[in-house]
Amino acid sequence: MKFSWGNGIRVLPVAIAVVAVVALFWWILWDPTSKWTESVPGKDAALTSASVSENVKIGAFFKRMGQEKTALTGTWTRFRGANSDNIKQSEVPLTDQFPGNKATICWEVELGEGHSGAAIYKGLVYVLDYDEAQKADMLRCFSLVSGKEQWRRWYTIQVKRNHGMSRTVPAVTENVIVTMGPRGHVMCVDRVSGDFKWGKDLVKEFGTEVPLWYTGQCPLIENNVAILAPGGKALLIGVDCATGKVLWETPNPDKWKMSHSSIMPYTFKGKKMFVYAAVGGICGVAADGPDAGKLLWKTSDFNKSVVAPSPVCMPDGSIFMTAGYGAGSMQFQLKESGGSYSIEKKMTLKPGDGLACEQQTPLLIDGYLIGIMPKDGKTLRNQLVCVKASDPTKVVWKSGSDRQFGLGPYLVADDKIYILNDDATLHVVRKSVTGFEHLSKVKLFDGADAWAPLAVADGYMVLRDSKKMMCIDLRLKR
Repeated sequence: MKFSWGNGIRVLPVAIAVVAVVALFWWILWDPTSKWTESVPGKDAALTSASVSENVKIGAFFKRMGQEKTALTGTWTRFRGANSDNIKQSEVPLTDQFPGNKATICWEVELGEGHSGAAIYKGLVYVLDYDEAQKADMLRCFSLVSGKEQWRRWYTIQVKRNHGMSRTVPAVTENVIVTMGPRGHVMCVDRVSGDFKWGKDLVKEFGTEVPLWYTGQCPLIENNVAILAPGGKALLIGVDCATGKVLWETPNPDKWKMSHSSIMPYTFKGKKMFVYAAVGGICGVAADGPDAGKLLWKTSDFNKSVVAPSPVCMPDGSIFMTAGYGAGSMQFQLKESGGSYSIEKKMTLKPGDGLACEQQTPLLIDGYLIGIMPKDGKTLRNQLVCVKASDPTKVVWKSGSDRQFGLGPYLVADDKIYILNDDATLHVVRKSVTGFEHLSKVKLFDGADAWAPLAVADGYMVLRDSKKMMCIDLRLKR
């Protein structure tokens, strides 16, 4: 059949109509979001131990750079300090003023991107870093006064940047240091020499599921036993620091998972226990004696997908739990009868209806709780607030809308509250449960995401933002 231009003109409208109908059906039936993933808290993780199989030789490499001697005796031995309360009676008086808006900066050092805080022991600073060039979890030891690196011990492990890498604070005693890396690798070394003692891959040994945004749990050492919460086949474990032998395991039949929260030691009615907020619920585990590792109590009432703050355990058995991403807070009451323990929920608070915190753990001071409100804290957003511990809805004082502190860390030392803002501005506030009194502030450097826990010893404070660690001299000059 011979095609003519005239026939083409008559066919063209029909062809256009057919294409239009097909396009209409395609437009109606096509789902542009079919390959999208909903953005929810915790779903932006990059790489976890479960996704990559590696033969990691924990503690394989070592390098010594110095061996400074010091007469300093002060310590900050672990996350939230020796008493796990973020409160320290300073060895020396500390300043609350910064003349000329300048702090005395002793030294600063670049770190791999992350939020891992420092521990301090007798003039030495220990921090678990991640070296992107060497692809290594790296325990680094610095002089507290000069900032000169003394030694480093490391092992190679692939970790991709995901809001930083390293997030934990080492636990330190006179004899050993225990660290936990972003993907659940635990390393124990000699505190002075840096000699390797033992290591554990929690994923391979216990089936741990590394939390999204990597491990945030800081190791705990009690009576020369490292206390860890792997999840997987064991809720908690106790490991002999001298030998690496697992002394006890707490069964995990409910399959609770590791959270970003850390284990808190607690004594209630003479019974020593470890309190932990897992992804799944909160539990108490016997800390010593013949029943060490025994599950004493548990509740699944506080079951949140992202938990960073640790439990705040009070002398009367009250336990306060909070988290971000709209989780709000809960207050529990622990009870004991004839050696048996039970726990019940006392109240549930939505964000803004009472104290809540996103990353940092509130301070417990003289029957009051002090913390920084989360972004969804309504009119109290990012403010420092003080509430009654017996009723966290009762706000005693607040810092005000002109004093907001982001997600930064805080501690009490020498009866003052030191708060580091997101941008590395250090604020000093009077430690008080009756009113808010801002004493001073100083901009230390142009920081970003300064979220890592603070450490103080011998009048020196070690702090960091996402890429830099700094030591400042807070000793009061008379």
